[in-house]
Amino acid sequence: MRLDVITIFPDYLAPLRLSLIGRAVQDGLVDLRVHDLRMWTTDRHRTVDDTPYGGGPGMLMRPEPWGAAFDDVLGPGDAGTADPPARVVVPTPGGRPFTQAMAAELATEPWLVFACARYEGLDQRVLDEAAGRASLDEVSLGDYVVNGGEVAVLVIVEAVARLFPGVIGNAGSLVEESHADGLLEGPGWTKPSMWRGHAVPDVLLSGDHARIARWRRDQALRRTAARRPDLVARLEPDRLDRQDRSLLAELGWVVDPGGTLSRLADAPPPVAD
Repeated sequence: MRLDVITIFPDYLAPLRLSLIGRAVQDGLVDLRVHDLRMWTTDRHRTVDDTPYGGGPGMLMRPEPWGAAFDDVLGPGDAGTADPPARVVVPTPGGRPFTQAMAAELATEPWLVFACARYEGLDQRVLDEAAGRASLDEVSLGDYVVNGGEVAVLVIVEAVARLFPGVIGNAGSLVEESHADGLLEGPGWTKPSMWRGHAVPDVLLSGDHARIARWRRDQALRRTAARRPDLVARLEPDRLDRQDRSLLAELGWVVDPGGTLSRLADAPPPVAD
């Protein structure tokens, strides 16, 4: 996988060379290239922003340096002519929510190009032109605003690259973590079995792997129902077994006539663990 990041703060991306992602870069599993947008400016002040047409607060990033940067990074030509094809990701509060499903989708791409905006964002013409040369996604980490796209790129690359084959040593851990199957992961315990008067649940010491798996599934359902009922509402009832349905019914969730899960109006309030 090739990752290009265009930014005015290249040092911000230094954490991508640490930990498992950094090891993947060293081992050649990830080809990471960080570019300083100011290298494509032409004035002595290396200007990348200006006031917006129509007035308003803040500054917008100028199209000229971004256009030149995309010319060099993406190369000439129209969408689909690059080999391998590039996919441009622009972090922005106005984008589609970033999810685990999107991370899995992006992990199948051979080449991702991240455009880190600052100030009030990019001139719209930059996005329009880039979308004509590569697949382009505007992506949001959540319903809040940060100062620039770099912090979002750190999150997105971490989420995407760890799914790339060979990056995570134990691939099985990717299957059981939060959001992998639409649920939050339940709580976990390790040694010692007793710590400051707090004991590990007996079921985890039983050696009964089927019982443990069921208990962990129940814990995940309970935690998700308490913390993220929106995720429970998106579960597919046909993929739930009888025990899943029974537990969810206990928590106030039923399959409505439309075939989706909904919470009863008189259900007891959810209790977070």
